[in-house]
Amino acid sequence: MNQHRPFSADILDDVIRPHLGNDGPLLPILHDIQETFGCVPKEAVPPVAEALNLSRAEVHGVVTFYHDFRELPPGRNVLKICRAEACQAAGGNAVAAHVEKRLGVALGATTAD
Repeated sequence: MNQHRPFSADILDDVIRPHLGNDGPLLPILHDIQETFGCVPKEAVPPVAEALNLSRAEVHGVVTFYHDFRELPPGRNVLKICRAEACQAAGGNAVAAHVEKRLGVALGATTAD
């Protein structure tokens, strides 16, 4: 299990800096931010946008579009259920509904325990 660090602007700068000058650095930066902090905190969006000359909306849009990025730290256990069309056609929606009911937690949510 990774030990994530508390958010800090200095650490964020250390994460961003090696990617500057690379082609298409946004996704690798976001992955490294999440690896470092356990999530992509909202406080990270403005510095990333500024470093890459992107709007905050563009960076936020990427964070919220990709399901592997999260804005809050993960729970102790993370359960992933495929939500692609092929999985839905094979009964994925029923699996997701069963998991929600059985665990008493909505998809994307975290329980207190």
